[in-house]
Amino acid sequence: MRFNSFLLSRLKATVSGNVSTETVQSAAPGDVVLLQCYTGGNLTPVWTTWMKDGHVIASNGELHVDSSAKDPRLTLERNGSLSISKVISDDTGSFLCSSRLPDNRTINAHVLLQVTSGPNNVSTMIYPTIVLPNRTLVSKKGDSLCFKCMAWSSPSQQLNLTFSGASNNNTSLAFTPFPVLDYTIKDIQPSNQGVYTCSALNTVSNRMVKNSTELLVYYIPSGHPDCMSVETQNSSSVQLNCSWFGAYPTPELRWGKDGDFQVTDSLVVSLNRSTLQEGQTLTCTARHELLKIENERSCSITLRAPYPQGDPMVSVLEGTNVTLSCREISSVPAANTTWRKGQSLEPIVPGSKYILSVEGPDLKLTIVNISKYDEVYYFCRSENALGIRELEVFLTVKASSSTYTGAVIGVFIAALITGCAFIVAKILYSRRHTICLGNCSEDRGDVVDLVESDDEQIFQDAVPRLPPLTNGRHTTLVQIHRIPSSEDHEVIVETHPEPPEQKEEPTEELTEESREEVEELVSF
Repeated sequence: MRFNSFLLSRLKATVSGNVSTETVQSAAPGDVVLLQCYTGGNLTPVWTTWMKDGHVIASNGELHVDSSAKDPRLTLERNGSLSISKVISDDTGSFLCSSRLPDNRTINAHVLLQVTSGPNNVSTMIYPTIVLPNRTLVSKKGDSLCFKCMAWSSPSQQLNLTFSGASNNNTSLAFTPFPVLDYTIKDIQPSNQGVYTCSALNTVSNRMVKNSTELLVYYIPSGHPDCMSVETQNSSSVQLNCSWFGAYPTPELRWGKDGDFQVTDSLVVSLNRSTLQEGQTLTCTARHELLKIENERSCSITLRAPYPQGDPMVSVLEGTNVTLSCREISSVPAANTTWRKGQSLEPIVPGSKYILSVEGPDLKLTIVNISKYDEVYYFCRSENALGIRELEVFLTVKASSSTYTGAVIGVFIAALITGCAFIVAKILYSRRHTICLGNCSEDRGDVVDLVESDDEQIFQDAVPRLPPLTNGRHTTLVQIHRIPSSEDHEVIVETHPEPPEQKEEPTEELTEESREEVEELVSF
């Protein structure tokens, strides 16, 4: 033991006198590694000694190898290099070399050997998921997933979890120097679908090992598939479309119960009129990869024959315009609606005479400058795969209002004349007591005699003189003669001029009571 200590102190003293840089080498278990001591030329050293952990492990000079450090895997080469075969992890450590050249120079070297291992057992775990036969993992949209990246490496390692999807490439999600890496995604979305890779790097050997796993995010639409009819040029057939968009992977669809499921997101079938009937219901069934163990979803469509609606009779004046309207909204599939005219169902061609327009569900026909020739039957014709139905509209054309203008004016004038005559007669009748018959001069006084045909007696009453008027005239003497008659009463009025000399006679003024009696008598 004392001898070995002496040799080690001697070697250290020699090395300390010739300081050299440290060399780092790495090797994997089982590899063959060569540790070099002299690299300055082609000279063969006189002697060389290698030490590790205070023990001489190889020497061809004055020092001898410790029996405890002898290893058949170690070989000392002629140039002073130390060869180690089948490296093991215990070979990791610091090696010291001292070599004497023929020119009495001493070469010292310090080699740090690192025996690396791994990365080993690299794996990627994603849970909870469904494993497909091809080892692909499947999750449903909205799930919360845990990711675990694991590996073992010596002497140190770096773990990294990356994601590669449709919109990005190799995005780093997390990393750690520890043997296990944990990562969580809450509420997984279709954008999280892709390849997840766990990478383990040995930081000493720079050796990297990867493990990749593909994750599919299945998405099932919340609603049911859509069923609809597709318009075709041939009205005697119908095309039905069943679609269920937004599902991943592509769903399976089937029309009816006897057909096979087809992997598609839109399935179209064509049916002839001979196989269809009013009120018939056709069903499309859809199922998803994850729905095979659940209830299937479906949609249906019920066929309806067309039923056009509108006014069956329309009246219009000659020379004006008219618009016929027809609405058809009940047919399934949608009907092809057109306007026709006459018993021969002649198609109406749009032009200056006929104007066709569509306002929502209403198909309108405008006929310009109506004439008697247009007084025919018009038909709103609707057709779909279940049959044809027509709305019959009869157009009545009336003569223009100008024809009756003369008659209306004549009636108006006659009514005006009759009304005027009535008004004049009423005015004359209301003022009959002031009418002056004969010669009504200022210097003559008249006497009015009223004679009734039923009685021939003549009643002559002296009428008191009225007060003189502003124009100086005097009232007349009125005599009433009653003449008997079986039917009419004839009143004879006689006027007696009052002598001029009587004008100077005194007259009695009429009182208010006398005036009323006179007015009553005259009214009679």
